[in-house]
Amino acid sequence: MANMPVEKGKKYTLTISSLGSNAEGVGRINGFTVFVEGALPEEDVTVKIIEVKKSYASGQLLSVEKASPDRVEPACPIYKECGGCQLQHMSYEGQLKVKRQQVQDAVERIGHQKDVPVLPVLGAENPWNYRNKVAFPVGRDKGKTIIGCFTKGTHRIIDASNCLIQDKLNNEAINAVREVVEKLHIPVYDEDSHKGVIRHVVARTGEGGKLMVVLVTATKELKNEKEIIKLLRQRLPRMVSLQQNIQTYRNNVILGRETKLLWGRPAIKARLGALSFNVSARSFFQVNTKQAEVLYDKAMEFASLTGKEVVVDAYCGTGTISLYLAQKAYKVYGVEIVSPAIADAKKNARENNVRNAEFIVGDCTQVIPRLYKQGVRADVVVVDPPRAGCTEAVLKTFADMKPERIVYVSCNPATLARDLDVLEEYGYKAEKIQPVDMFSASSHVESVALITRSKAPQ
Repeated sequence: MANMPVEKGKKYTLTISSLGSNAEGVGRINGFTVFVEGALPEEDVTVKIIEVKKSYASGQLLSVEKASPDRVEPACPIYKECGGCQLQHMSYEGQLKVKRQQVQDAVERIGHQKDVPVLPVLGAENPWNYRNKVAFPVGRDKGKTIIGCFTKGTHRIIDASNCLIQDKLNNEAINAVREVVEKLHIPVYDEDSHKGVIRHVVARTGEGGKLMVVLVTATKELKNEKEIIKLLRQRLPRMVSLQQNIQTYRNNVILGRETKLLWGRPAIKARLGALSFNVSARSFFQVNTKQAEVLYDKAMEFASLTGKEVVVDAYCGTGTISLYLAQKAYKVYGVEIVSPAIADAKKNARENNVRNAEFIVGDCTQVIPRLYKQGVRADVVVVDPPRAGCTEAVLKTFADMKPERIVYVSCNPATLARDLDVLEEYGYKAEKIQPVDMFSASSHVESVALITRSKAPQ
């Protein structure tokens, strides 16, 4: 490209000013943006330009000339190749600082909110071994079975025997399955030829260190079933559930629709505060249980419940936030378009003896106006949407219900900021935002925003 400030293949030294959304360093050469994986803010780095686009370039980190005070040696031996973590080369305090900045920048640049306080990130007491669920692909390399993460940007598996962000029991499960697949010569799935049996291993650790193991297969048949059960039970004394999930399609979706119980219980229990939840092979549950409690406690605080309020929980999923808030609300309505999730939510309500929560299947834009017509007046709307955030129709639906407060739980600062901007047009203003670190060593950050009704819509 003519007259570009940088040339592919050439070396440059630049200063890194911030981190991008995937935790890559961001710097500038003559005002031109350069992304550098592995570089940190406040560092001077030498890079080789490997890609040049119209508005930015990507550089390969060659050397760090001046290191950030937050740079640390990654604890994991396979960190540089593995695609599972992005920030192990940064101190935990440093991670919390940049995650707060990520939320602040999004709120100001995308949401045009200059005066909204973004509070310091609530970090974890222990930022390691926090994930209660692992889903690793299975492959072969040099004649051996390997189970682990894909290397960055590829479908090449890197063997992982001790993932530092996984619960230790999940690591034990992965290692036991690897041994059994080798011992019994179970054919490993090859995504190019679509041949083989075992595709993925999913393990979940629940309350009291109870373990569920799910073998994801490309075939309905699982030979040596009895032998597999026997060997895994011997190696995993804490395992209470062993299941087979059948995924026959040629795609990247991990779990298929059919799950078969091989041995033990169909679900394990997970606890959030005083509540207990059934977690089955395919059901959604927060992967960091301790920090989920921190997140939900903050949502409860922002909702300011006294026992008299009616709450509408949009995108309620399996009802975790709904049931959490029902402990202090007069009535909670949970709305979710996925019917199996609503079935789980109803079951969770029954088993926790929660009688003031009602769950409804459907699209928020249709269900919420219907509730309003039926005379339901929400004092608080709680929303925890997918990464894409809410559509404008959904946000307008919330505003039309005229709640005093909206509590917005977000896993994506950019879409949260965009939605705050839209809500302001409908007379709702963000008061404060509390980021929570649910995924240490990664670039992700969750946030809870308190939004209050300020004036009549413009």
